[in-house]
Amino acid sequence: MTDEPDAKLLELGRKLFAGEWTFIWASPTIETLPPMAGVEVAFAGRSNVGKSSLINALTGRNALARTSHTPGRTQELIFFEGPDNAGFRLVDMPGYGYASAPKAKVASWTKLIHQFLQGRASLARVYVLIDGRHGLKEVDLDVLNTLDKSAVSYQVVLTKADQVKPAELEQRVADVRNALLKHPAAFPEILVTSSRTGAGMPELRAAMVRLLGERS
Repeated sequence: MTDEPDAKLLELGRKLFAGEWTFIWASPTIETLPPMAGVEVAFAGRSNVGKSSLINALTGRNALARTSHTPGRTQELIFFEGPDNAGFRLVDMPGYGYASAPKAKVASWTKLIHQFLQGRASLARVYVLIDGRHGLKEVDLDVLNTLDKSAVSYQVVLTKADQVKPAELEQRVADVRNALLKHPAAFPEILVTSSRTGAGMPELRAAMVRLLGERS
């Protein structure tokens, strides 16, 4: 499903995420963003796709990012910084699509997401999380189109892979890969993950190490 990263990248990824990650900033509006610095990667996806759970699994922390079974719990852009203030940040974005909140509030988050994706020079890549049980939805395609127009590099990450039968998962990956052929800014590899089992986390960490090497 993906090209296997080499052992060196896997080990560098393990070391990067074994260090202390800390919350540094929360932005409810585009005007309240932290100053741009270093390299940022953001996690986008539909409400309840598992962004916060993925960040916790990546960093080996149970409660770094706040998780909830209620869609729409993350209502701001949440920034976390890596070990030793090395200038590498993770950004947990509000979920788009359905959320148990007033429509005006959801519209406000959606606008914030699109503004952030279009105007952040320090944003090196967006990981677009897609629920492995359901595949791409229309609302996901809207975000992919925004990323294409903004020329922001992005990569699709399938989540909750442990809840999908292997044959179904293989078909889901093929369907997503075919859909991405129409999206010029999409990174060709699809990462398949499970926050519950840890599957795909070493490969995702290695992908970020590779990205940091390209940006340095």
